[in-house]
Amino acid sequence: MHNFKSIRFLLFFTASAMFLAACTPKNVTTDEQAASDQTVYAESFGPKSADESLDPELEADPQSDNSSLTEAEQTVLNSRFGLLFDLEPHESKEVEQYLKYFTHKARRTFERWLKRSEPYLPHVRKTLTRYGLPQDLVLLPFTESGYNPKAYSWAGAGGMWQFMPFTGRKYGLKVNWWIDERRDPYKSTEAAAKYLKELYARFGDWYLALAAYNAGEGKISRALKKTNTKDFFELCENNRKLSRRSRLRKETQHYVPKFIAISKIFQNLDMLGFEPVRWNQNKDTVAVAIPGGTDLLALARAGKMSWREFHELNPAFRRQVSPPDFKATAHLPVDKADKMIAYLANPSSRPYAGYVRYLVRGGDSWWRISRKFGVPISVLKKVNNTRTNILRPGHHVMVPGRGSSKAIASSGTKSVPTSGRYKVRRGDSWWTISRKFGVSVSRLKAANNRRGNTLRIGQQVNIPKNGKTSSAYASTSTKKRALAAKKGNYIVKQGDSLWSISKRYRMSVSTLKSANGLGSNSLKPGMKLFIPDHSKAATRTAAKKAENAKTAQLVRYKVRRGDTLSKIARRFGVRISDLRRWNGLNRKGTIYTGQRIKVYIR
Repeated sequence: MHNFKSIRFLLFFTASAMFLAACTPKNVTTDEQAASDQTVYAESFGPKSADESLDPELEADPQSDNSSLTEAEQTVLNSRFGLLFDLEPHESKEVEQYLKYFTHKARRTFERWLKRSEPYLPHVRKTLTRYGLPQDLVLLPFTESGYNPKAYSWAGAGGMWQFMPFTGRKYGLKVNWWIDERRDPYKSTEAAAKYLKELYARFGDWYLALAAYNAGEGKISRALKKTNTKDFFELCENNRKLSRRSRLRKETQHYVPKFIAISKIFQNLDMLGFEPVRWNQNKDTVAVAIPGGTDLLALARAGKMSWREFHELNPAFRRQVSPPDFKATAHLPVDKADKMIAYLANPSSRPYAGYVRYLVRGGDSWWRISRKFGVPISVLKKVNNTRTNILRPGHHVMVPGRGSSKAIASSGTKSVPTSGRYKVRRGDSWWTISRKFGVSVSRLKAANNRRGNTLRIGQQVNIPKNGKTSSAYASTSTKKRALAAKKGNYIVKQGDSLWSISKRYRMSVSTLKSANGLGSNSLKPGMKLFIPDHSKAATRTAAKKAENAKTAQLVRYKVRRGDTLSKIARRFGVRISDLRRWNGLNRKGTIYTGQRIKVYIR
């Protein structure tokens, strides 16, 4: 018996040792092994800083507030009307608890949410109106994220609409290592409008649609079928009849009451002592398509912006370099867009600001560099235009920056070579040379009759004719400038810029510069410009309209109770169609008491 116990103990000890050995992480020594966890790394989404974290008040238990409602708060709770809201409110104990919570214990947080929402509310409202959705839904990002476009949840949901990666991609949002368009407040709002419209078409009830937005349409559909119910609150009452796996989580059961409570607070801000929301705080930006692999840090510097300022407007970018394989959208400040668009036309003027230029040392491998900078191996190879696993000490590897101070390139700016042939230097690759001269890698290789990626130090590389060589560029631009002066159909006026003229005639700045042989963005009053496809008559008409716009006085009128667009138009002597155009309102668009609208008086 004793021997049997000893044998049994020995077997148990051996099995335990084998189990622990199996659980012990292995030392990864090859690129292929590192690549195996690459997809997991690329898909890891979660808060990495305080401003990316969801506020704890979003998940707090409202029952923790035991205070009583004031008379005004009780009136708001009992209210069943409002200018902004066309959903029928449903009274419940949870609605009262959330109303009390956000007006008492979490009041300061709610005030912060209101301020944070102001730049986005006008766009969200306009988008919902365009899709024919209830304007109540403008408040859904409060329930989801407190209107935080940068937010990530512990589960990986992202943006102010808190899309999960799969759902975001389903509705057209790019979500990868380079970019997360769930955090683009404009694109994600478009996706949310499509999703909400589909949910309502499926359930025919807004409360069920909202519950499905939170829990998933499949879960709500199955729960309704199993309980034989057709109403959200009835479904919650029958929740215990479902199996544990099929039951709605507490978060979903509280989701609709929380939304209703926020709606009641929002439509009665004055009565509850909150500062009114300003509807004219939308960010004055222009959306610009930027080429793949754009150096975003250099783009920001071209507009004299810090990376923090640029990223505040463009939280979707996860790196200081845009995705290399497609055109992404950047939101640029209108007052700085001219210089930033000029940089996009000639990116080689400030190369590699968003990259780290890493010197390969003895013992380095793609896997080591990948771990050092937190960049997947496939991305490193793509940026450096190589497929080989071999790295040689003394060579340089370009590493995309991540937005931290450590990721800012140490190389600085370099002068652009100005001859038709370029001499290869240490650290050069086909990709870096293509960036310097503004040509594609494929064209560069074709001009040199090469297919492989090998380059030798001292080798002469031919630059294609459309590359930025000084002699070709100078002769072409001089001819274009002389021709533009001769055929000029527009005279530059005081205050004009390439940006303002290009927008007036609906063309890009690069097209305007190319048509006039301009190498810089400077314009002088009296200079003649050639506007393609515009006759002198059209030019005079456009110029006259522009002059009228300049002489018009802008008035920001605060809408009063009883006002309509017709009344405001008569008061200021303007047309209703102009009021709609100036304020981005369609025929179904409505105005609200306290709203500020633009009126141009001539």
